[in-house]
Amino acid sequence: MSLGTPLALQSVLGCAVSAAVAAGEAVARRWSEERPGVHYKNGVEPVSAADLLSDKIITRAIGRAFPGHRVMSEETVEGDWRDFDFSGPLWVIDPIDGTANYVRGHPHTAVSVAFAVDGEVRAGAVHAPFSRETFTAVKGQGARLNGRPITVATPADLARSVVSTGFPHLKDEIAPLVERVRRLLTHCADIRRSAAPTLDIAWVGAGRLDAHTETLFPWDVAAAALIATEAGAVRSHLTGPPPGVPADLFGEGVVVSAPSIHTALVELLSGEVPAGA
Repeated sequence: MSLGTPLALQSVLGCAVSAAVAAGEAVARRWSEERPGVHYKNGVEPVSAADLLSDKIITRAIGRAFPGHRVMSEETVEGDWRDFDFSGPLWVIDPIDGTANYVRGHPHTAVSVAFAVDGEVRAGAVHAPFSRETFTAVKGQGARLNGRPITVATPADLARSVVSTGFPHLKDEIAPLVERVRRLLTHCADIRRSAAPTLDIAWVGAGRLDAHTETLFPWDVAAAALIATEAGAVRSHLTGPPPGVPADLFGEGVVVSAPSIHTALVELLSGEVPAGA
């Protein structure tokens, strides 16, 4: 059975959902039993034992269901992710998105599992273990939350929009981050910063947020952006992907929003804005 057929993609989605939910239950249970310890990757990025547990649960589930498929995980990818081989079937996972939240007992965390073929994301699931919400999508078949269809909001303009954003762990260039916040605060109704972009982008698809923008990695956008766009959102990038990097897996300068504000938001973030505007 070809992995591009609707029946096969439903099987793929089933694997993604079951793996994400199983991992989510495990990390939630671990939190209730003992406060997770944490160490820091590259000196700044938090990683807990629960991240590694989730990674193991998901990769094992994929290996059992689809032997031979490769996995790109935030916790195991080595070197520059841009050098990864994106050809053929590839699972892209974030074992725990929002680890900094998770280790502090903040419920805004998620497990993300996406499936791509030759860099094109075909199916994905984002599971929020503490709220027990599972966002899903199959390319061309719409998006759902706990099995029910979802759709984006329809804000009249930026002035009526709530936009979420985020910041990198390495804050060596503060000025552009501050400028982004200034523009959003000046031109939008309000902003959010919840530190779990997979969930934030899925929330755009559910109409809980009107847009999300920041610089992200493949595991942050693969499943979530498919969910949002299948719910009717528009996705673009402030700068295009480099050669060899599929657009579906490129997260730098990503903008995912309701269609009614997308052009205005991209122009706001990328264009010249007069001082004081």
